[in-house]
Order: sequence, then structure tokens, then C-alpha cells
Amino acid sequence: MSIRGYLQILRPVNALVAGIAVLLGVLVAGGEVTPVLFLLVVAVFCITGAGNAVNDYYDREIDAINRPDRPIPSGAVSIRGAAVYSAVLFLFGIACAAFVHPFCFGIACLNSLLLVAYAARLKGVPLAGNIVVSYLAGSIFLFGGAAAGTDGLLLNLPLAGIVFLPMTAREILKDAEDIEGDREGGARTLPMVTGVLTSCRIAAVLAAGAVLLSLLPVVPWWGWWYLGMIALADLVILYAVASAFRCTTSACVRESGATSMLKTGMFAALGVLLFWALIG
Repeated sequence: MSIRGYLQILRPVNALVAGIAVLLGVLVAGGEVTPVLFLLVVAVFCITGAGNAVNDYYDREIDAINRPDRPIPSGAVSIRGAAVYSAVLFLFGIACAAFVHPFCFGIACLNSLLLVAYAARLKGVPLAGNIVVSYLAGSIFLFGGAAAGTDGLLLNLPLAGIVFLPMTAREILKDAEDIEGDREGGARTLPMVTGVLTSCRIAAVLAAGAVLLSLLPVVPWWGWWYLGMIALADLVILYAVASAFRCTTSACVRESGATSMLKTGMFAALGVLLFWALIG
């Protein structure tokens, strides 16, 4: 058991990016970033980290095949330790959200339940698990908007969509990469049902939909400068899914690097949105 293992199981970079992204939702809703709203950052960081930990808890047998270097299979974190750790993080994150707004508290509770349900059951349901993960990613903006009430939620719906679509694409591609381990662990994913090629093409359509949505005048700062910047991130996203478009095997998807490139494109798009939210 090690402190490094407990930090690693959080996926701290992803959790921190999610925490910072919630401030974008606050800004889009017209709110001001006050010290109280930083509780939202802590809430999202903790709930995201807890979700990662509980996911590793339920995936420990699959990870022993696909990712033996992860904290539980490698022995850095015990099975019981991961369960207790995730429970504490969930509770602390929900408590932080409760201090900001009732809507934030409600979303925090819902998302925590979905994270556990996904890890325990929904991951094995073709496409349903992918949709849940993508909703959770997009809901970060809804979470920030909720601090401003109903109007804030509505203003953040386009941003949630821009995140939801490429996230679903990436989840499908990740499943295509991990067919062997998932089959060994008893999971049933979309690529197992439709085949790798069809799944990769579904992912490409979803990513293209995200690119189209990002170019439409659905954000307050829409204009030529915004379009030029978001187009660069969109090109990375399109290149990522194009790299795996003809793949028919898991090995091909892994070798294409599509999931890593898609993640890079999504982070770049998030950076553009955050930049314009700050200067707008």
C-alpha cells in the first residue's frame, strides 16, 4: 500500500481538469467566481476521483489483464482500501456541493449514484455505459451552471453537448481497444455486438457531430476569432477518429492512438472554451 497508489487511483490530472471545467459553467451562466464557488471545484474533483477509484475496484479482474500496472492489480492499493477511499470522497464531494446550491447538491447525488451504477452494472450494457460516462463529463458544465439556478443550467446545455458527443466517441473507441480483456471479464460492450469497424465509424459520426455543434452560434462569444481557435481543436478530434476509421481489430485501434489523440483534442477544445469564457 502506498500514498502514490492512492493518488494514482484518483487519476488526479483528469479530476483536476474536471474541477476547473466547472468554473466554465459558472462563467457561461453569468456568475462570478467567488471563494464559495471553489467548493464546486473541490466537489467535482472528489466525486470524479471517487468514480475513478470505484471503477478500478469493480474492474480489478479486467485490469489484471489489460492494465496490470494500475493501483489495485499492482498491489499499491488494497481492494478494501479502494472501496473505503471512494466512499469517503463521494461523501465529501456531495457535502461541498450542498453548501453552494440545492441544484448542485442534487446533481452531485445523481452523478455519484450513476458512477457507482456504471462501474457495478452499466459498463456491461452495450452503449448504455458509454452514454452514462459521457453524460457525467458533460454534466460538469451543468453543475457549474446550476450554481446560478435554472437559467444557468439552460445556458450550459450547448457546452454539455459539445463534451457529450466526443466523449461518447472516445468511450466507444476505448471499448474497441479492450475487447479481449472485457470479454475475459464478462463485459458486453458495443464493439462486441457491432464489431470493431462499425463501432469506429459510429465514433467518427459522433465526433463529427461535436465538431459541427462547436462551430454553430450556440456560445455567447461566437465569432471569427473563436471559430479559428476551436477549429484547431476540431482538426485534432477529426484526425483522431479518422485514424481508427478503417480499423477492424482491437490491435489496430490501439496502434492508431485514436483515444489519446481524441483526448488531446477534447482538452484543447476545453481550453479554448475556458479562454473565451474568461475574456468574454
